[in-house]
Amino acid sequence: MKRLVIVLVLVIAAASLVAAEEVSGEGASPSSPFKYIAAALAVGLSCIAGGIAVGQIGAAAMGAMSENPELSGKALPYAGLAEGICLWGFLVALLILVI
Repeated sequence: MKRLVIVLVLVIAAASLVAAEEVSGEGASPSSPFKYIAAALAVGLSCIAGGIAVGQIGAAAMGAMSENPELSGKALPYAGLAEGICLWGFLVALLILVI
């Protein structure tokens, strides 16, 4: 976890240095690199969170199904809700890039 945080901080710092060179004094332009970084973080973090959630839900569902096979249909909506996290991250990124 510490490595992920350190890599994230380094990527944001490098992108801010690149953005500082491209901005010419009158403020950030509409095509600022910060919106691309924000969109990438929105998609990346939401997909990582969705993957972790689906993994934990899948493990719990398999454990429950080993004891009671009728529970297989009840675990599917929960996995779908966890995958919805990734979809919301994509929609937020799309709005960041368009607006």
